[in-house]
Amino acid sequence: MAIDEFNIPEGLYYTKDHLWVKVDNGNAVVGVTDYGQHELGDVVYVELPKKGDFIDAGDTLATVESVKAAVDLPSPVTGEILDVNTDLKDDPALINTDPYGDGWIAEIKMSDPTEVEDLMTATDYKAYLEEIEEEEEEF
Repeated sequence: MAIDEFNIPEGLYYTKDHLWVKVDNGNAVVGVTDYGQHELGDVVYVELPKKGDFIDAGDTLATVESVKAAVDLPSPVTGEILDVNTDLKDDPALINTDPYGDGWIAEIKMSDPTEVEDLMTATDYKAYLEEIEEEEEEF
């Protein structure tokens, strides 16, 4: 699979768990990347966090079930869950069809906005995906 086929928008931050983070006024909107949704396959269910809960970076933000697997998605940042995308309850496939738009998972009020500095830029994420693909081709 050619990495260039995947949408990796500039201006977002990325994790090695294939999540994206959009920062706006100290808040982080989080979702699954295009590559991540492709690897998951068709998403059939999403267990969302609770609005108002506090989450630490690395703790499970959401669980996504697809036709291939069930995956716990770790939160990329620490903070309070301000909002969750309840549309995913009725249409979890939004993660597949619009991963950077209507497929977002949660919005978090970051306790420490500098945490995103530890995440990858679009360029870094693309390079990371190329490394993954090279490793898979070796097997």
